[in-house]
Amino acid sequence: MQVVNGQYQGLTPQEQQSKLLAQLDALGEVGVNTVFFQVRPEADALYKSSLEPWSRYLTGRQGAAPTVAWDPLQFMIDACHARGMELHAWINPFRAKLKGLPMGELSPRHPYWSHPERFVAYDGLLLFDPGLQENRDYICSVAADIVRRYDVDGLHIDDYFYPYPAAGQEFADDHTFASHRRGFTDKADWRRDNVNLFIEQLYRTVRETKPWVKFGVSPFGIYHNGTTSLVNGVPGSATAGLQNYDDLYADVLLWIREGWVDYVVPQLYWEIGHKSADYVQLLSWWAQHVDGRHLYIGQDLERSLRATDIRNTHTNQLANKFRMQRGWSSVDGYCWWYADAVRSALATPAGRSYVCAVAPDTPALQPTMLWIDDKAPGAVSRPAVITTDDGPVLCWTAPTFRYEADRPVRYVVYRFANGETVNLDDPTHICGITDEPFFNLSDLQGTGKQTFVVTALDRLHNESKGTRFKVRL
Repeated sequence: MQVVNGQYQGLTPQEQQSKLLAQLDALGEVGVNTVFFQVRPEADALYKSSLEPWSRYLTGRQGAAPTVAWDPLQFMIDACHARGMELHAWINPFRAKLKGLPMGELSPRHPYWSHPERFVAYDGLLLFDPGLQENRDYICSVAADIVRRYDVDGLHIDDYFYPYPAAGQEFADDHTFASHRRGFTDKADWRRDNVNLFIEQLYRTVRETKPWVKFGVSPFGIYHNGTTSLVNGVPGSATAGLQNYDDLYADVLLWIREGWVDYVVPQLYWEIGHKSADYVQLLSWWAQHVDGRHLYIGQDLERSLRATDIRNTHTNQLANKFRMQRGWSSVDGYCWWYADAVRSALATPAGRSYVCAVAPDTPALQPTMLWIDDKAPGAVSRPAVITTDDGPVLCWTAPTFRYEADRPVRYVVYRFANGETVNLDDPTHICGITDEPFFNLSDLQGTGKQTFVVTALDRLHNESKGTRFKVRL
């Protein structure tokens, strides 16, 4: 859920909250279980921060506090958790000012004013110089502050490292290269190493602050073009576009191999058959090159709905993209770009039909990350069924835990017919997911004897053994 498109500017806090909730409700309707919420677009904050100023994308002027005291990040954490969703705080690490904001409108609390020598102006942007350890330390301190003070489930960064190249302009880091080269003679290798050092440091910062919090990246969709792979030996795809490795200095495959990220979400926003960046080629490439960490495919909903399907010119490409994506066992999920596009699509009969056709039919639990935690929580105990004016309610006692990562944060309720074999691997039996140690059965259809099974999920979604309830509805 981005903010830099200005969708929340000019709204009252109440209107902003209503819009956020409407988007979350739309996402929940199509089975989304994790939300990336942009909270730091340009060294600012959509949360209460002692380090950086309030964002202009919230209040209209950088540094101006909301007219009504509220914290958007905390609001979104509460709203997502109430819906059984994870909330990942999305920050833009090196970007300090976007185009269109005059330098004179930077808040006095903006970090630029304390150390202007640590920044580089480029194509209307202002960026932290990635070659300076002081900048890498500072950005990691901001990330640690978010992770320490908020109950986020993950920290997320996108595709902005060194800036996207602008014709005829050079990123002015000659002085930094000369004084901080660390033995490098090739500036491109040095820039990649700067970003590598940052990614490793940020990953370790998150782990040391709260070991159960996930860290992920949504890189640009092309790692490296195959035409240049023949020259430098770097694996590349059959594409001819801008490249992570060469242009943004982001060696994403190295981060995966070294275990410095928990998931990647390559932005595969192009069409099937695109002449420079074919979705089919890129999907195949990423599916074959990501190993040991989760791979989620970034999907541009609006672009997919506009593009004509090559196999059937009477429809769009959305269903075909999802069919291909689900054909790869190495693909662990997908990510909609962007939240309001989902809400808008569901508001029309045609859009609703297309989106719901590819959405999961059953609730999807977040995949486990066994390299972080592979211990399942204990089972719930003291199962009981109580009768209330609203109908029967399942109640249980949460399992105890020693470490925070093992805390039960949600419970999955499965339903089986009387005498039916209990199979917790079949998601069609999930009738609810709750963060409370009880579940109201009044909205369920059907009568007679039923078997309900409740499991506990810890912070990394390891699932406990089931506890059975016998109920007559």
